[in-house]
Amino acid sequence: MRGFLLGLVLLTALAVSVLALRPGGFRRQLRLVARRFRIVLALGGGYVFGSLVIRILFTSGPVNEWGPIALALILAAVFVFAAGDPPL
Repeated sequence: MRGFLLGLVLLTALAVSVLALRPGGFRRQLRLVARRFRIVLALGGGYVFGSLVIRILFTSGPVNEWGPIALALILAAVFVFAAGDPPL
């Protein structure tokens, strides 16, 4: 249990130090983190819904096996473009 708590503290300290080093100030970086988190939540909900639709409409076959993987790759690409840093 001590190792878990120590790791949690170290991970938090590492995240804070990385955010503090980036240009634009710590407050701006936290706003960007919150923005990316909202994007992840929306895309995650889209993945759950899309995966559900694929599993219901295609009960067997290659679409049922490869559809969620393709959907995840598409949503990952959307995240890369949507979560980029806005211009200063």
